[in-house]
Amino acid sequence: MKLLWKLSKEASRYRGLYVISILATLSLTILNLIAPKVLSSMTGIVEQGVDEAGLTRIVHLTIILCLLYLSRIAFRFMSSYLSHKAAWYLVGDLRTKVYDKLEHMQLGYFHDKQTGDLMSRVVNDTRDFELLYAHIIPESITNLVTFVGVLIVLLFINLKLALITCAPIPLILVSGVIFAKKVRPFFRISQKKMGELNGKLQDNLSGIHEIQSFGREAYETGRVNEKNFDHVRAMLKALKISAIFRPSVEFISSVGTILVVGFGGYLAYHEGLSVEDIVAFLLYLSLFYAPVTGLATLLEDMQQSLAGAERVMVILEAPVEIQNKPGAENLKDVQGEISFDHVSFSYVDNTPVLQDVTFTCKPGQMLALVGPTGVGKTTITQLISRFYEPNSGRILVDGHDLQDVTLESLRLNIAPVLQDTFLFNGTIAENIGYARPEASREEIIQAAKAAYIHDDIEAMEKGYDSIVGERGVKLSGGQKQRIAIARAILRRSPIIILDEATAAVDVETEQHIRKAIAGLTGKRTIIAIAHRLSTIREADQILVIENGSVTECGTHEELVKLGKTYARMNDIQLKAAAAG
Repeated sequence: MKLLWKLSKEASRYRGLYVISILATLSLTILNLIAPKVLSSMTGIVEQGVDEAGLTRIVHLTIILCLLYLSRIAFRFMSSYLSHKAAWYLVGDLRTKVYDKLEHMQLGYFHDKQTGDLMSRVVNDTRDFELLYAHIIPESITNLVTFVGVLIVLLFINLKLALITCAPIPLILVSGVIFAKKVRPFFRISQKKMGELNGKLQDNLSGIHEIQSFGREAYETGRVNEKNFDHVRAMLKALKISAIFRPSVEFISSVGTILVVGFGGYLAYHEGLSVEDIVAFLLYLSLFYAPVTGLATLLEDMQQSLAGAERVMVILEAPVEIQNKPGAENLKDVQGEISFDHVSFSYVDNTPVLQDVTFTCKPGQMLALVGPTGVGKTTITQLISRFYEPNSGRILVDGHDLQDVTLESLRLNIAPVLQDTFLFNGTIAENIGYARPEASREEIIQAAKAAYIHDDIEAMEKGYDSIVGERGVKLSGGQKQRIAIARAILRRSPIIILDEATAAVDVETEQHIRKAIAGLTGKRTIIAIAHRLSTIREADQILVIENGSVTECGTHEELVKLGKTYARMNDIQLKAAAAG
């Protein structure tokens, strides 16, 4: 009930459609209750003998019956279509809401999540809301009203026979409660297994090149098959319980019908129960047990939809750890000064990644971060963009603590170029212009020229309208990197972050990227992570990061003279270049 109450809040915006649908459902139920009475009245007239007056009455009742059936068409349409309309709009809203919530979650939230599983929650699990709001709830209301209405009519026809009719109901209700408790865990597991299957499919389709390169097609087919049948087995366990429950309810209902027929015959013989009342009772009996026998289907569908709803609500109710605090101000007229003041950070408790890091980068300077893999260089850049919060210490931009400014204004002033460049499956112009949608084609071209990628683009068949493919699969690594740099340049942000921008490119492409970076020096504050020291020799300040701490700081020349870690790295790379 708690979950249903939460879900009702989500559906409240469509209450107008639901009210009309429910009124149509109630009207339909009333018509269904009236029709058997009309039929039994016609039977009574025939039983007494049809004269001219009786024939006239039968004609009138026939017209009424036709009008009832025609009205049922209109009310059934409104009941069905409007409930579906409201439910599917709700599904659409929820999908957008869940996606929007995921967009605003901190990066740490995704560390132990599979993309495919999250996609399953956004697309598949939200779809179960349609089942809940277009079928289960309207049908439950219809069934309840029908049950109560028919029970009242039956009590008026014959009290004793009505009580016999109700005899199986407690047993059905008890079995329904037991069924609900037994079956929902299996549906919950089934939804989870579906998410795992989607996750595996997403991983494999993204890594299809590696699968084919290493000849692992058969192995991965086996793993997908395993995930696939994990879901199948979980679903079959739920359906097995349903397969037991449904016929059990039907049998109990049939017993009720047998009792009514037998006891009705007894009453007809001993108490003179009329044929008209017996016909009416039997007609209403089918209406009475229909909601009861439909209980099995409703309970099964409800458990499945609630299992999906629980997975959706887990996301919607997850706390957003990084958000604007009350009173946060927008960053304005940013010059680009960045300061770390005794910053420490860890992804997992008691496993420090950064320890007491302190430095300042002046506006327009280039600050380079070097050091072994896994010492916290990328973490520093992600802290600047406030994708994570430091455990202690402060990070400032132009003297403003990041905790005191809005996320939107902070990230608006930072343009990233990551080692693993992500391009959307669109045109080159769309990917460059993604940083600033209002940019003109000429501005996009100027940014491409500044990134030394313009000539490559012009050499393509469709130029800037060339499709890059998923994740830029149609482009080389160097082309993707320079498009990412062009995107950052177009952003016109005062701060640019370069995370291993030359890590996976050839020497010629590196030269182009170095020229692009040189063109930004002095104009933007640049935070650059580099393993190739040739890329950052002109940096105003170089920090050597080791074990999460700054161990050396200075220019290229100063650090070479110092003769420590940086000097050793430089010697190794010089020897490697000479040997190559």
